[in-house]
Order: sequence, then structure tokens, then C-alpha cells
Amino acid sequence: MARENPQSSPKLGDFLCFAVYSANLAFGRAYRPILDKLGLTYTQYVTLVALGEEDNQRVSDLGAKLFLESNTLTPILKKLEQLGLVVRARDPADERQVRVNVTHAGRKLHQQVERSASDLIEATGLGDDFANVRETVSKLRDNLLSSTKS
Repeated sequence: MARENPQSSPKLGDFLCFAVYSANLAFGRAYRPILDKLGLTYTQYVTLVALGEEDNQRVSDLGAKLFLESNTLTPILKKLEQLGLVVRARDPADERQVRVNVTHAGRKLHQQVERSASDLIEATGLGDDFANVRETVSKLRDNLLSSTKS
């Protein structure tokens, strides 16, 4: 049934989901010049960041950390390996598992991005609220994920 008064329907800017979605797009645009110079996509970059947190991660654990399915993550890892930034190897203790490590070149590239990307925190204009906003958005994500588990 159509609404009698179209003025009462919510506007796009009223939706929190759109605010988060469009903020994600804005982050992508802000990172693009930095990452383009280095030949990385944003997803490849966050994969390197996640891998840099811990050596010898299982692909399945990495996928969970990044909220990516293996059919999405595997091509990213293959590309990073082709670029010489990561190494993938079967786990000797369990051949079904693949482990990933960042190479020296991958760590060096990550450091280059971090030096350039530090300006992006300032670009958010959040100042001292930056950590609080990050925590709130993470809580939002976690709440939504919890509500969709069956």
C-alpha cells in the first residue's frame, strides 16, 4: 500500500545504514591516492594489516577477522603472493589448512602506507572523538552480526 503523504516517508539521509555505507565509500576515496601509488586495493591493504598483526595465520582465521568468505579472500591472497608481499603454505600439521605470512617486502609496503595514511585520521575531523566513534561503529557491527546469527 502506498503512503498517503510522501512527505512522511524517510529520506535517504535518515538511514543509519546509508550513513555507514557512504562513509565507507568516502574512506575508499580517501585511501585511493595512497594505495594507487603502491598498486594495492583497499581490501589488499586491510588484508596486509590483518596479517601484520600475527605471523603464520590460517586463511580461515584471517577470513573471519576480515569478514570475508574464502572465495573472496583466496584471490586477494593470490594477488598479494604474486606481488611478493605474502607467502602461502600448507600447514604441515594439517594439510587441509593454509597458513599465510607477510614477506619483508609486504611489511615494508605496509609501513609506507601507514606513514601516508596517518593524515587520514586528521581528515576525519573527529579529533579526540576518533576512538569513541571507532568503538561505536564496531559495536554497531557486532550487534548486527549477533542479531543475524541463527
